[in-house]
Amino acid sequence: MDFSDQNVSVLEAWPKGSVTRCYELKVQTASIAKLCKTSTVVNVNGMYPGPNISAREDDRVVVKVTNRTPYNISIHWHGVRQRLTCWSDGPAYITQCPIQSGQSFKYRFTLLNQPGTLFWHAHISWPRATVHGPLIIYPKQGVSYPFEPPFEEHVIVLGEYWLRDIQDLERHVKESGGGPPSSDAYILNGRPGPLHNCSRDDVYTVSVTKGKKYLLRIINAALNMEHFFGVANHTMTVVETDGEYTKPFNTSFLMLTPGQTYNVLIEADQPIGKYYMAMAPYMPAKNVPFLNKTSYAILNYVTHTKSIASPPTVEVDKLARKSCSRRSMILYEPILPNANDTESVQAFADQVKSLYPNQHWSPIDVPLKIDKSLFFAIGLNVFSCNSSDADRCQGPNGGIFAASVNNITFRRPRVSLLNAYYNNLEGYYSTDFPDKPEKMYDFANEAPNNIGVDTQPAIGTRVSVLEYGWAVQVIFQDTGTVGTENHPIHLHGFSFYLLGTGLGNFNSSTAVLNFYDPPYRNTVGVPVGGWAVIRFRADNPGVWFMHCHQDVHTTWGLSMAFLVKNGKGKMQTLPPPPPDLLPC
Repeated sequence: MDFSDQNVSVLEAWPKGSVTRCYELKVQTASIAKLCKTSTVVNVNGMYPGPNISAREDDRVVVKVTNRTPYNISIHWHGVRQRLTCWSDGPAYITQCPIQSGQSFKYRFTLLNQPGTLFWHAHISWPRATVHGPLIIYPKQGVSYPFEPPFEEHVIVLGEYWLRDIQDLERHVKESGGGPPSSDAYILNGRPGPLHNCSRDDVYTVSVTKGKKYLLRIINAALNMEHFFGVANHTMTVVETDGEYTKPFNTSFLMLTPGQTYNVLIEADQPIGKYYMAMAPYMPAKNVPFLNKTSYAILNYVTHTKSIASPPTVEVDKLARKSCSRRSMILYEPILPNANDTESVQAFADQVKSLYPNQHWSPIDVPLKIDKSLFFAIGLNVFSCNSSDADRCQGPNGGIFAASVNNITFRRPRVSLLNAYYNNLEGYYSTDFPDKPEKMYDFANEAPNNIGVDTQPAIGTRVSVLEYGWAVQVIFQDTGTVGTENHPIHLHGFSFYLLGTGLGNFNSSTAVLNFYDPPYRNTVGVPVGGWAVIRFRADNPGVWFMHCHQDVHTTWGLSMAFLVKNGKGKMQTLPPPPPDLLPC
């Protein structure tokens, strides 16, 4: 295969990285047997989850993606800040046209100042349910972790599994106007665990040796569900989240929204035996159907294990088949919070802080003077249904579900926004995305969707324009127009400082914000009926998607885009597109 990059038109100053690592991903369909049924799913390189892409900080990565399915596809490198490589970010119709059946496209980017656990996934409609995999970035050669090196590392990808074809499921949700049915199982590294039908042996197992320390890289790649995670009888020490080091803290559980990652250390300090690793749903929204069931993997103490070389390159599905030299009949279960335990979720989130303080010698650089302040009201809406077919009007009160930011439901354009911007194509988007809601009201307390306050959304492809280098603050406010819930908001092209979250309506005079050691994240869970405040510096030119990482909400329109203008000089200017950029 030819991964040659020689003909790519790039700036002379384009960051190339010290080492170039080349991968090939083949997106294809395959039969898979789970939960007593054989289904056809879209996967990558015959693996589910997909293969691990590994690199070191500052490496250049080239990934050739070939689409062997009958569907359109694109791949997003979730959490990669894509410095001057906006064309490789991946969201379909935002930075590229999709890779059509039979086509290939090379993604090229440099992992500047980014060690940690990220992941890649499909970013067009709902194939992300099965098209995803880890992206592990190790420190530079000779640079150690800011904690004691573990004996071994393991990646655990959390997901959801449907027996129904995911393309048909998405089509049904769009045509019905209603909500999605719950998944049939939650899965850990593609395995539902022993308590599901026909799944006694479909269990992911991590083998450990007593007295050793292990690093677990936890990724929530679930389509629509937030999840708790815990290990029975073992304390987890959080050391990283969203690819950024944190001050270590101990916890008995994690709560990960879709799109979030956590690295935790555990000590194999318990009696020889088997211990469940569990994932269970967090669902604070009222009257929303979901699978209220726990899935399990197993942490199995054995007498001998073989250390994995660092950086490990073993595929995640092969880790699941490691042999066990000692077995135990006792299984210990972790205690996780209840599905609607928002108080525990908020207490957990408040413990996450950056490893570094905001001082002149620190890599933390929280903008203190703001150039652009935005207030984004986010949540669900309902359109009136004009169809005489009741099967197409299954939203609340016979309507059609929608979602919005500042009461604007995002409409996907017919060409990529980045291409339209770069080539000055008119008519595909407007630059009038509102800085705040048109009407202010009691957002958190279930304001009605059409009564008293008109919250039926407008539809449009609007972007918010930012000057290069601006310090931007965004206040996210969950709304109760249909019902409050936790919204995982992901920003492409940047990480941001999460200054604070809270419940209720945001109040600048009472909100407690952290300017000293705020975590640096790419996905924030805006609390149910609550708020979150982030800040970032708009120093990466291009068009950058911002959306809820529950795919059904993105489908309904809970998204928007930032257009960051060029600055001065080569390193502040959007480079031209690669020559193999695909047409729509």
